[in-house]
Parts: sequence; structure tokens; C-alpha cells
Amino acid sequence: MQVVNLHQLQTPVQLIEEQNERLFEQVATDLTQKGYSIQPFALPLDLSNHLLHHVTTMSSDSFIEAGIGRMREHMRNDFVRRDEICWITGKSDAGAQWLEWTNQLQKYLNRHLFLGLFSFESHFAHYAAGCFYKRHKDAFKGEANRILSVVAYLNPDWQIDDGGELVLYKDELDTEGLKVVPALGTLAIFLSEEFPHEVLPAQRDRYSIAGWYRINASSADRVDPPR
Repeated sequence: MQVVNLHQLQTPVQLIEEQNERLFEQVATDLTQKGYSIQPFALPLDLSNHLLHHVTTMSSDSFIEAGIGRMREHMRNDFVRRDEICWITGKSDAGAQWLEWTNQLQKYLNRHLFLGLFSFESHFAHYAAGCFYKRHKDAFKGEANRILSVVAYLNPDWQIDDGGELVLYKDELDTEGLKVVPALGTLAIFLSEEFPHEVLPAQRDRYSIAGWYRINASSADRVDPPR
């Protein structure tokens, strides 16, 4: 009697959906238990490669020098960070696919963790050799509505000697931290208000996506997120 492998009967789309479901489940478990989730090589390979090709073939004019702070307090500070960014609007095919993937993750986390995630914003980030982003938090309690940070790395064949690791600290007193190698497809997802983190200097061009899920903090006289 021949045994039929059910995976052989699934379409590529169904297999990807199944893989995403397992990934989202692991992320949700990690967030519940630790407040962060590090998933090496977890972003679907086709999506990772599509994003990599897009970001490395973009015109340099598409990027702007990154700053710190928001709105009126936004300013450039080379002492704190030296990367350049390009916001993802979904107008490109790669950007649209990325936003669809993050929308699926948002729905899963809202359904299972009741986080109330309302919107998502993200940008490509390029760190040239020697560039860095010093220790900081993505949000401060009571002062922002960024709830969950998502980082996706787009660097094939990245070696330990290439540097550029994300260092995630468990609290303000932690001086050692957890290092994350920015290899292609690796994901780092963490509570924005809880974890200080930094990007160490890289030895060659380093590409990533940084994104944030936000809650709806709009009021009668204030629209948030600002447009």
C-alpha cells in the first residue's frame, strides 16, 4: 500500500501559509514568555530575496539620512546613528509583499495575544561600512504608541567578522545583551517599550527593514499616527 505524503498534495502557497502559521505561533509564544523573539532565516526565502534585490537596486536618491526623535523634535545626530533610510509605502511590488506579510502577522498576534495593533510603519535601512546606531529604545512608556518592533535582515553570506549585529538588552542595567547576526531572512521582534538595543558598526554594506506596530491613539483633536 502506497503512503501518500500530505505535503505532496499541497500547493506552494499552502505550504508557505503553513510555514507562516508555525512561525507566527512561535513568535506569539516567545512574546508571551520573553517579550522578544529571534527567528534565524525565518522570513520566506522568496520574499527575502525579492526585498534584497529591490533595496540593492534602488537609486541612492531614494534614501535620506536618518535622524532621532519624532515630528518637531526630529533631528539628525551623527553621534547616535549614521544610517540612511527609505520608508516603505507599498508602491513597489517588493514593498507591497512585505506589507502583506506583516499584515498577516498583525492579524495573528491580535487574534491570539489581543495586542490591539492598529497600524504598521516600516523603512529600509542601509548601514555603510562603519555606520552604527547607539543604544536606544523605540518607545517610552506613556510617551509613544509604538508597541511592537520588527526587524528583518537582508544580508546574504553574512559572516561573524562582518560585524553589524543587533544587540538586544533585557533592561537598562544589562551590559552584555543578546547579539543577533543580520543574516538574510533573520527576524528580530520585540516589545518596543521594554528593550534597549543598538546596532554595532558593520565592516560592509548592511541592509535591513525596521518596522513598528502601533496602537490607535487618535483623539478628537489629534490624529495618530500623524499623516
